[in-house]
Amino acid sequence: MCDKESKVTQNEYTDYLLAKPCCEDSFPFGPEAHVFKVFNKMFALIGCRHGQLSITLKATPDDVTFLTEEFASIERGYHMNKKHWITITPSQEITVSMIEAWIDNSYSLVTSKLTKIERSQLNN
Repeated sequence: MCDKESKVTQNEYTDYLLAKPCCEDSFPFGPEAHVFKVFNKMFALIGCRHGQLSITLKATPDDVTFLTEEFASIERGYHMNKKHWITITPSQEITVSMIEAWIDNSYSLVTSKLTKIERSQLNN
């Protein structure tokens, strides 16, 4: 269970994620793992680990390496492909705008692999 402060932050990130075009959310792994997808392809997961909020996002392999070496509160994706995913535990070294930028990047990485028809629906 996340603490009360984490729940407020979690709600803010949830709102940000759900504002993405064609975003759908679900809980396929149980109530502790909130998954966000675009055209059935996951681009984010919000959960609690050890009582703290965590956000798992897709990233390029170079970004995964850089971010995990640069920030103590970023690790290779928890229960995910360690080459393509990061898990962030929000901390004072990471700003909200940084996390939002990484969310945007994760969404872009996933949507860039969609079909032409699916991509056209993002703009409607």
